[in-house]
Amino acid sequence: MRRFSLLLLALCFALPATALADGASDFATYCSTCHGATGQGDGAAAAAMDPKPASFNAEFFKTRDDATLTKAIKEGGTAVGKSAMMSPWGSVLKDDQIKAVVAHIKTLAK
Repeated sequence: MRRFSLLLLALCFALPATALADGASDFATYCSTCHGATGQGDGAAAAAMDPKPASFNAEFFKTRDDATLTKAIKEGGTAVGKSAMMSPWGSVLKDDQIKAVVAHIKTLAK
């Protein structure tokens, strides 16, 4: 837990507060429909999905580096050995937006 706290602290200093806010905003716009507002995998679309969207409390999200999470968002779930239900967002989100979304996801991984 201490390691995660230090990582989160480093992320907060690496990104301006506005970037973190933008990450939360982009997460709400593009991710929460499936992953839920708090990242529990319980978004409105989740009920109809099989497999269910990932919960950011899952060990996968606690232990993955930013590059892996970035790749999953940019290229889709299959790019990191996860579900094809996770669509690629690289054509929609710019690299700085994805970086901010990754930082926001890490605030949700408890």
